[in-house]
Amino acid sequence: MQFGIFTVGDVTPDPTSGRAPTEHERIKAMVAIALKAEEVGLDVFATGEHHNPPFVPSSPTTMLGYIAARTERLILSTSTTLITTNDPVKIAEDYATLQHLADGRVDLMMGRGNTGPVYPWFGQDIRDGIPLAIENYALLRRLWSEDVVDWEGRFRTPLQGFTATPRPLDGVPPFVWHGSIRSPEIAEQAAYYGDGFFANNIFWPKDHFRRLIELYRRRFAHHGHGTPEQAVVGLGGQAFIRRNSQDAVREFRPYFDNAPVYGHGPSLEEFTEQTPLTVGSPQEVIEKTLAFRESFGHYQRQLFLMDHAGLPLKTVLEQLDLLGEEVVPVLRKEFAVGRPADVPPGPTHASRTAPTAGDQR
Repeated sequence: MQFGIFTVGDVTPDPTSGRAPTEHERIKAMVAIALKAEEVGLDVFATGEHHNPPFVPSSPTTMLGYIAARTERLILSTSTTLITTNDPVKIAEDYATLQHLADGRVDLMMGRGNTGPVYPWFGQDIRDGIPLAIENYALLRRLWSEDVVDWEGRFRTPLQGFTATPRPLDGVPPFVWHGSIRSPEIAEQAAYYGDGFFANNIFWPKDHFRRLIELYRRRFAHHGHGTPEQAVVGLGGQAFIRRNSQDAVREFRPYFDNAPVYGHGPSLEEFTEQTPLTVGSPQEVIEKTLAFRESFGHYQRQLFLMDHAGLPLKTVLEQLDLLGEEVVPVLRKEFAVGRPADVPPGPTHASRTAPTAGDQR
């Protein structure tokens, strides 16, 4: 089981002081958060991709390449790579380069994003979102798996005798997750290729995501990749932790009430009841996260959102101390209990390049 954090990289005023960090401060804070994640024993740091204010992570590979040089074991991922508006050729080359720089500690999560205007900014039409995701990813797969590609499609110029460079490290491309909060077509895409499916379930009730994950598991088995239980699933989560739950609620409430996504909507109490958000003690975070397995089955990756809505860097680093020292060790132990031997662990480059028993004979 892999545990980590993901960031959307928002530049949001602190509602308690009215001050917003500069873009420079926010970018540097994201690096500090990633370094802290490794320090406290987490497995994954993932960054989103946005091309509009109030967000700063417009160049995930630049960010992750810098973090790769300053870490040793942290898996570096995206929490969204815009497969719809990025050129698949550039994705293939950028992430293969990052894979070499990070000695394989790279995977990425394909997504369509949640900003409609990004499509025309990059010469596309939002009404083509699903077809773009399907066609662009099919091309990306070929660019990574075939040394020479001849290709013609609907959305970009044809390729003739094209070789993407560098080639993936050890001939094994980065592991791919497909992220979705609403689209069964994306669950089907992940299942078709035998990739991972990440349900970023931080905003909607669990029944919606249970249906998406069950669909993905069924179709994963239908396409011959294994049993439904062997499908590779990741989940989002969200927490604000203090040793005393009353202190956590009191401190986090102004940030929740003014958050760009859900501020001025449901109350904090309503939102924590209906979604994975936990505002409370380490034990409360442990109990709520362990309950995910009851809803979604055994899964491979759990990422937490910890640094949004204007929370000061100092507070976020304190959160990571509590997450790494008091929450995740218990979750690792408890999630291992009763885990069937044939359920795969979280994917890594080392596990995907390790020789099989047949190779060793």
